[in-house]
Amino acid sequence: MRYLALGDSYTIGTGASDESKSWPAIIAARLPAELTNPAVNGYTTEDLIRDELPLVKVVDPNLVTVLIGVNDLVQGRSLDQYRHSLATIYDTIEDRPVVAVSIPTWSYAPAAAGFGGADYVERLTGEFNDVARGQATARGFAWVDLGPVSASRIGTPEWIASDQLHPGDAQYAAWADVIWPVVRERV
Repeated sequence: MRYLALGDSYTIGTGASDESKSWPAIIAARLPAELTNPAVNGYTTEDLIRDELPLVKVVDPNLVTVLIGVNDLVQGRSLDQYRHSLATIYDTIEDRPVVAVSIPTWSYAPAAAGFGGADYVERLTGEFNDVARGQATARGFAWVDLGPVSASRIGTPEWIASDQLHPGDAQYAAWADVIWPVVRERV
């Protein structure tokens, strides 16, 4: 089993104590599968197209997950730009079993204040997730909404990493628990 996890800091596991604590590593261990996780902190959909998407042909995965978009949002890319580049990504992988994953709720993170504040971040995250969900479901991809789980245990230990932005180990594990049943149905 070959599993390709496409994305950004949320996919690589920024904030986790170890790479094995990222949600893709947890999913790969449960499958079990050989994980290729080329995700990079700060990547937008355009970065993913350039650097990660070519790996689809190299890895020839039996499963692909995609969690991308928060950096498009914070770098000021428009919804139309996001929609266009996301369509390129999704069109490239649509002949594979795909699980598309939402941008998590992060408006409560202390660092959200530096990106326009909680209300702005919450509204824009919802708009970007609407685009991603629409693109995913139009192609028959499974869709996982991380919103509820990402806000479910605010204030508990290891929920937010020391950078006050990214998830900690406990939150990544909770994400894996929500993503796992959907992955299991797809493979």
